[in-house]
Amino acid sequence: MLGPHVVGSRVVVRRVLRGETGPSGGPALTDVLGVCTAWDGGRCVVVREDGSVVEIAVADIVSGKPVPPRPSVRHRVSPMEAQRRAMALWPDLRTAPVGDWVLRRSATSTARRANSVLAMGASGVDDDYERVVDFYRRETGRPIAAVLPGSAEEELFRSHDWVAESDDADTVFRIASVARARRGLAVPDHVDLEEEGTLVTARIGDRASGVAAYDRDWVGFRAVHVAPGHRGERLGLAVMAALLEWGAERGATTAYLQVIGDNERAIALYDRLNFREHHTYRYLAPAR
Repeated sequence: MLGPHVVGSRVVVRRVLRGETGPSGGPALTDVLGVCTAWDGGRCVVVREDGSVVEIAVADIVSGKPVPPRPSVRHRVSPMEAQRRAMALWPDLRTAPVGDWVLRRSATSTARRANSVLAMGASGVDDDYERVVDFYRRETGRPIAAVLPGSAEEELFRSHDWVAESDDADTVFRIASVARARRGLAVPDHVDLEEEGTLVTARIGDRASGVAAYDRDWVGFRAVHVAPGHRGERLGLAVMAALLEWGAERGATTAYLQVIGDNERAIALYDRLNFREHHTYRYLAPAR
């Protein structure tokens, strides 16, 4: 599984340590993990993540294989933690814990993200389901849960006859490096920014708009909208450029947004800005 074809790939290589004895009395072995940068002249060169370079004689290699690239730091954040950070987009949000779940309620927004329980992972409490139902029956009249597809939490709610909350496709949570998302973008002069508390709204007259929030070096976006008669004029890109610039000025290094999985026009824009899928989730509600 190793050879010249793995140059440029992340690999794990098991090799013999010449002159050393292992715990069982045989030859000592060790694993080297990193990016293969050369395979020639009877040697394999691997650069570890700390930057150290290991040159291995091919004759000393016992086994090895290519391995997937290590996820970026931002991709190693759990779905639940990413969702917690995204709550900054709703400044008036009231939250309450149900173990490790989070009840969310906004008095000014009807968005599902602001009026549903985050149930991504075990709650850790015995009466989690009952507490969710009681809270939303009292607050909104209809409980809604945000869950990961195929999770134990989805199974729990479906066991109580919950179904998809709407006909929408699943929602995709996407993230990007702010630096990469901004690369090559110029902020047009015709975008106006209106700051209110921790939020900013970017507007291009009544043709396009979007909202951003900054919190703990993450900047998030919601409600990016282009009026139907002005689509195809790159106004969405202009709004995103202005909002990304605003976030970068405040020190944001990670950008995030959420988009319905079949919104092809929006997905094409976010692909262009180097946003990549972090996780997918869906909303469930009791069958009517």
